[in-house]
Amino acid sequence: MAINLDYKTVTNLNKPGRYTDSKVKGLQLLIKPAGTKYWLLRFAINGKRQELGLGPFPEILPKLAREQAQEARVLIHKGINPIDTKNKLKKFQITKKITFEEFAVECINNKKIEWSNEKHTNQWLSTLQTYAFPIIGKNTLDKIETEDILQILSPIWASKTETASRLRGRLEWILAAATTRKLRSGMNPALWRGHLQTLLPAPAKITLVKHHKALPYRAIPQFINQLRESDSISALALEFTILNASRTGEVISGLRTEIEDNIWIIPANRMKARKEHRVPLCPRSIEILTIAKEMDQTSPYLFSKNGQRLSNMAMPMLLRKLNSEITVHGFRSSFRDWVSEETTHSPEVAEMALAHSIRNKVEAAYRRSDLLDKRRCLMNDWSDYCDSPRTFNTIFLEAA
Repeated sequence: MAINLDYKTVTNLNKPGRYTDSKVKGLQLLIKPAGTKYWLLRFAINGKRQELGLGPFPEILPKLAREQAQEARVLIHKGINPIDTKNKLKKFQITKKITFEEFAVECINNKKIEWSNEKHTNQWLSTLQTYAFPIIGKNTLDKIETEDILQILSPIWASKTETASRLRGRLEWILAAATTRKLRSGMNPALWRGHLQTLLPAPAKITLVKHHKALPYRAIPQFINQLRESDSISALALEFTILNASRTGEVISGLRTEIEDNIWIIPANRMKARKEHRVPLCPRSIEILTIAKEMDQTSPYLFSKNGQRLSNMAMPMLLRKLNSEITVHGFRSSFRDWVSEETTHSPEVAEMALAHSIRNKVEAAYRRSDLLDKRRCLMNDWSDYCDSPRTFNTIFLEAA
């Protein structure tokens, strides 16, 4: 019987034998009589059953084992034997010792396919180039130790805690991938649980979570009025983003072919939750798209200049010009606050409008509808609110 091979379960399993994971087809944990635990992927290709070794536990944690198994299954689906791929890699490793920088760049290039926003690729590379490569970039993977990781993280752990914590996770992932490919062995020096956890203070104890700064929803009509005084494509894109409670990446990569019957259909590969999202467009959103098309008629994008889509910084730079410290993402919070405090629309409809993932697996399994009609009513009400006349000399004070 298949079971959920999470960290706690794998740690507590001691009886020799094979245990099949319930999450990934063919993934197994082999416990040998001596107590050693090893990940395997059982698969069939060309009618022949085979096994691919993925590495030992705890060097390879369940999350990584599943990722590696899924990557192998993609190859199998394409008719490629992952064992052959692994053997070819071994031959390459014999002739050349790969440095951390070379391997990290390769890992990022392989992983960026699954990211819906290209900024994640830039963030990974930027943090590694700034903090890790100067210290371990030229080191071969088998020579990186805990002291190297501490040398990278310690100077920024207290002053730039969030960045340091994310960097640690990226280092752990890259070094775990190196272990899987037999480029290094032993404990992962960037591992947090039971390792760096004993050497560095917990991030939650030394920093507060910083949320995207949002404009109070009562100031939205005034802000929309200010936006409409600009004739720039960035202002149109930002108003469209606000009216539809969308994310920056969804809007700037939006295509005109995605609009059907006043519904914007965003494909799964551009959504954070990796699920297609339908956005019912209000009359003002349709008007904005018509104006944007007139400004760049031959472009495939919803918002563009000379056929090129807007950059990630187009809308943030506009906010800076307006002398505002608020963020584009913060308007989603403004929308959510308005729904809660000013309307009778249900939280479920609001969360669906924001394209938030359903964390409760049981609820997710039973929810079949995307509540499009109810969301259309909600977004039309939001548009009416944004367009409503307000007294524009009101001062909004932030809570101390």
